[in-house]
Amino acid sequence: MYRYDASYALEVHARHPGRFGLVKPFDPDAADVAEQVEEWARADGVVGARIMLPDPFAVQADDPGLNRILAAGAKTGLTVNVLCWGNAPLLGGLAQRNPDARIVLDHLGLRQPFEPPAPPEPFADLPKVLALAQYDNVAIKITGSCTLSHEPFPFADIWDPLQRIFDAFGIERCLWGTDWTRAVALLRYAEGVDAFRVTDRLGDAERSALMGGNAQRVYGFTPRR
Repeated sequence: MYRYDASYALEVHARHPGRFGLVKPFDPDAADVAEQVEEWARADGVVGARIMLPDPFAVQADDPGLNRILAAGAKTGLTVNVLCWGNAPLLGGLAQRNPDARIVLDHLGLRQPFEPPAPPEPFADLPKVLALAQYDNVAIKITGSCTLSHEPFPFADIWDPLQRIFDAFGIERCLWGTDWTRAVALLRYAEGVDAFRVTDRLGDAERSALMGGNAQRVYGFTPRR
């Protein structure tokens, strides 16, 4: 909605200090994008940068702009989130070229719906996502997973695919999230939270790490109450 304008996020951070860690998308086509990332890293409350690719098949892993963003992230210590759903191999190429960058794959690396129904085979590309576990600098967001379910709450059919992700990456490289507000037409916010709170597929330590502990470590940010 705001594209590359972070003014709203900065305003919210100023009104609620200590409550929000800020992540901003960057335009890889901007000639000065590396300088933009470095400037962003100096702002109060900033914890990360983001690359959002509306067509992840329109670029290659050697794209100069993408690599400048990742190099600047490594230089400044910022985690870089990458939305390239449907093209997990692109992220593998970027991770290989930028081993010092801390990278988080957005939204399971899988295309997700904005309204019902879920895709017929929502986890068809999962093997390509699992292949990214070989890169130690890549973590994965479990965001929006409930929107891929063909069942009502508590979305029992997502757990076998998710377990394959946990096994491949290790729970310590997995970060839970609802992907609110994209998911508003598919489930209630409470359902996206409670599906992970009530499941018996996670132990207490795993749940704590997945639903907050890992994010605090990966982004270096702990919100204040």
